[in-house]
Amino acid sequence: MEKHKDVIRDLLLEVKDKIGRPVSNKVVMATIESLGIRDKDVQMDFGVPSISHLANLIFYELSNAEEHHNAKNVKEMEIIITSPKSIRISDYLWIKASLFIHYYPLGIFHLLPVFLQLMAIVFFGYSLWTFSGFNHVQSTAVVLGIIIGLIATGGFVQVIGRQASFYWNHDDFFMTKKTINYLFKMGILSLLFLFSFFFIGNLLFPIYPFKVLVVVFVYAFLIGTLLLILAPLHTIHKRWVISASIFLGTVLALFLKTQTDLIIYATHWIGIGLAILIAKLYLIYFFKIVLQNKKANGNPLFNSSVVLYHNYKYFFYGLFLYLFIFTDRLLAWSSTINGQLPFLVFFEKKYELGMDTAIIVFLLLSGVLEFGIASFSKFLDIGQKNTLHNTPQVFNNQIFKMYLQHVLILLISALMIFVLIYFILNSSWGYQSYFHEKLDPISINISIIGGIGYLFLAWGMLNTLYLFTLGQASKPLQAIIIACLLNWTVGLFLSRFVAYEYSVIGMLLGSIIFMVLTLKANIKFINNLDYYYYAAY
Repeated sequence: MEKHKDVIRDLLLEVKDKIGRPVSNKVVMATIESLGIRDKDVQMDFGVPSISHLANLIFYELSNAEEHHNAKNVKEMEIIITSPKSIRISDYLWIKASLFIHYYPLGIFHLLPVFLQLMAIVFFGYSLWTFSGFNHVQSTAVVLGIIIGLIATGGFVQVIGRQASFYWNHDDFFMTKKTINYLFKMGILSLLFLFSFFFIGNLLFPIYPFKVLVVVFVYAFLIGTLLLILAPLHTIHKRWVISASIFLGTVLALFLKTQTDLIIYATHWIGIGLAILIAKLYLIYFFKIVLQNKKANGNPLFNSSVVLYHNYKYFFYGLFLYLFIFTDRLLAWSSTINGQLPFLVFFEKKYELGMDTAIIVFLLLSGVLEFGIASFSKFLDIGQKNTLHNTPQVFNNQIFKMYLQHVLILLISALMIFVLIYFILNSSWGYQSYFHEKLDPISINISIIGGIGYLFLAWGMLNTLYLFTLGQASKPLQAIIIACLLNWTVGLFLSRFVAYEYSVIGMLLGSIIFMVLTLKANIKFINNLDYYYYAAY
């Protein structure tokens, strides 16, 4: 008899975890049956004649016992534990300051691999995929390869961040792994398809020598693969592996460059290959451990068409974003206004130096974007819990005020970054001290215009992150497509009829229109945030 009491007690706790306080004995009976308990086994296992009788006992206990008066199921307990508590208005400033202190450096730290490459170039004239000693033909091949690799995989990286994160946040680790593997494979296939297309086109209409094309596509394949394999590490919150793999790959490449007679291309390829291998092995190990220790929730059947349908907007956003970033370079490098070029697209050092300096603005503003979206997500949840149901506009106004604060922080940060860039360009300890040459005035002008363009691009991306949070992808996609068209149209005209360096004006105007269009969408979004919030869930 005591044995049966203990078994019934254990079952009661299990039912309680699943349904909390039951509304009827029928719900209890359905829950018991869902646990695989059969009517014919109840007498032997629980000492009662039927499941119905057992359900009545458990229902009575959960409904009347003092200890179960406020019974909650597992999900309800999770919500209570994880939900933000109500906070006083006086606490908001401190919370925002804490978020900024935490997330701004974190956003910068996430770009550590990029800064590692910049530092390697400054101190060694060499990084994992660049070398200051390349001639113009070699630079053309390498940089074109990098650009193709980034553009070809940008859409897949965006979808990995979106879809894999969805499964990850729902503790569906099996589907997270399946999604990552599927999108990685699709990304590789897209690279191979693109290569085949270019090779066939080059055979029919010779543009580049075969050797140059091979170098272009090896770099494109390796950089694209690296981007695809590193993207999931953001999703599973193991970004340190990105820095570690890039660092070790750079160290190996630098060692091979200084201690062996291998050509520079080979040292790059081996170093990038090591970074890819480290990241891939870690992902295999990580998911092996996670799937062993944690239950895989959800449907194990992977439906690729559903994934594509739900994420095609994010895919095209990622594709057009990378197209936008590189359009002005490709236009400047293909301009014949100063004479015929040996290739259709030919590397121009002055332009590249200017844009490489300008992009520092965007890199250092990444911390503001990290802080902005973390702050928005936190106060979005807090606000909807602390706002009365009949005063939604109060909630919307609070979020809009916070958005304006984020924009102000973005602009103040940009001002300080522009001061830093001024000293890099002009001070004795800046560019000249490391590279032993002055920047050409053309490069300086490009850097200034490009830096302003990257500021507006960062502002537009802040708007986009707000919209993406609640699944609003249509407006950012439309905005980046329009921005790309404006960038290409203006840049093409100015680089052909004024001067090649004025293609940067297309980038600036495109960034401004991207910011304006996403700002307009964001204002509408925030003014109706209560609607979008509940529609998203």
